[in-house]
Amino acid sequence: MDYETPLFFHVMQYAATADRDVVDMVSGNPDWGSPEAISEGLHEYADLGGADFQYPPSEGLAELREEIAERRNVAESQIVVTNGGGEANYLAMARALERERGSEFVLTDPVYPYYPGKTKMLGATARYVTTADDGSLDPADVREAASDETAGIVVNTPNNPTGAVYDEETMRELVAIAEEYDALLVSDEVYDHFDFSGEFTSALSFDSDHRVVTNSYSKTFAITGFRVGYAVFPESLVDVAKTRHMLTNVATTRPGQYAVLHALQNTDPAYYEANRQLLEERVETFTAALDAAGADYSSPDGAFYVMARFPDFPGTLENVERLVDEAGVAGMPGEAFGESFDDWVRFALVSPRVEEAAERLADHFA
Repeated sequence: MDYETPLFFHVMQYAATADRDVVDMVSGNPDWGSPEAISEGLHEYADLGGADFQYPPSEGLAELREEIAERRNVAESQIVVTNGGGEANYLAMARALERERGSEFVLTDPVYPYYPGKTKMLGATARYVTTADDGSLDPADVREAASDETAGIVVNTPNNPTGAVYDEETMRELVAIAEEYDALLVSDEVYDHFDFSGEFTSALSFDSDHRVVTNSYSKTFAITGFRVGYAVFPESLVDVAKTRHMLTNVATTRPGQYAVLHALQNTDPAYYEANRQLLEERVETFTAALDAAGADYSSPDGAFYVMARFPDFPGTLENVERLVDEAGVAGMPGEAFGESFDDWVRFALVSPRVEEAAERLADHFA
């Protein structure tokens, strides 16, 4: 698998320059709008001026870190506010290698392409564990893949692209495997507010010096352009992570942090529940049309992606471009996520035109 250049931007550009109307279901940019408190926080921040327009503390605004610490039941000192979830994962994976316990990452297949990309960028190697057809991960397979060369185990729950949610027993075992091999479990939990199953369990539920949890507000608050995320490190590992963060980014956007803090403190839980319900309805609508198209598909327990396999239509980049040109629907080729789902296409259900896209697919493959 070559992840030198992830395919997301290629497919988005191809769809944007198509000679027809295209329903974009490529990238996970939520369309349902941010809570009002995001805008309120930005307006409030804009009137501050002076010192509040200068560098924030490198590790993040103290008030935001305090809020996160209270919500996640960790010490404020363990938290680094990052430039989105992408940097949080980079810091965690780099920290795993800096421990000099190994030079290999155990990743899942299918996998979010940026994890292998970061692995290569950091000079490490990847070992893949194939998930079940429903995206579930058997910890026994992870244990079999782990070795003395394992620096880290990287997982994503709820999962992109499969929609699988790892339950309490799975997460407990993954933490135990990391401890057994003196590795670091990196648990990317960016979709934690989009769990339909009620089974989601954070790695923070287990007290261990062998796990780092990363997260972001990009999906939660529909603010992918703000780039505000965070990582929770064990106390013994956080200082070096803070230094790498400072040398890489200096700090994360101050207005974005201010707005996120305001939203955390002033957003009704109904906002999160309404978005979960919306996505569950979209999954039902989309998969019903996939039935009409004679496709196999995943039934996600979380996040907002559906994997689909159409008869005699492998999930290659060429075929995805054909879907854009002939059906007016843009998805991601399954081959971008690894080998086990390379005959599938992934669709992000973050468009108000999900039903229209489903109908186009059904007509195309009828």
